[in-house]
Amino acid sequence: MLVDDDLELVEMLRDYLERDGFRVDVTSDGLAATGKAVSGDYALIVLDVMMARVSGLEVLRCIRARSSVPVLMLTAKGEDNDKVSGLEVGADDYVPKPCTPRELSARIRAILRRAGSVSFDDPPMEKVVVGSLVIWPDRRKAEWAGKALDLTSTEFNLLEMLAREAGLPVSKEVLSARGLGKPRSRYDRSIDVHVSSIRRKLTMAGAKVPMIETVHGLGYQLVRV
Repeated sequence: MLVDDDLELVEMLRDYLERDGFRVDVTSDGLAATGKAVSGDYALIVLDVMMARVSGLEVLRCIRARSSVPVLMLTAKGEDNDKVSGLEVGADDYVPKPCTPRELSARIRAILRRAGSVSFDDPPMEKVVVGSLVIWPDRRKAEWAGKALDLTSTEFNLLEMLAREAGLPVSKEVLSARGLGKPRSRYDRSIDVHVSSIRRKLTMAGAKVPMIETVHGLGYQLVRV
């Protein structure tokens, strides 16, 4: 679903995405989009930050209160605050406007690849266990001490990567390339924002000590306890 009140841009993006093999619904009404987004009918939501009736960030908050469906934000070029705010609320990625349809399609595919389940022909992936943390990669499910962690698709990817390398530092460059599906730029704070959200959710689930440590000058590591 594509949510944007720029009708000319929406039509251009929809035409391209449909030619690229996607089925696309569009709406310019952020409030209506919220109900549709949590219906389970959509694999991904493309959501503009700046809309007339209600901001994309408010729509995202409403979606995240009820669903972990992947959300890709469209932000004004150079508006770093919008990017950071979107990631903090739970966006999986962002694309600055104006963007090319080809770039948007590539970002959508990257998110869907990361969020998609394995095929039935693939051998099942063993669960990853680090202390009280248990991750089932095939089911895209994670628990802390038996309590489910409500993670976004990107947060799940990052936590799984850190868990598989528990006790060892993982660079932000590697986390960005494999977890977000894009190279990390020099001043990109995306990884930091996502890790902060994961830490908060682990704490809410009952983790008593910081499970993810900052490795200064490099990245992050999941602590073995």
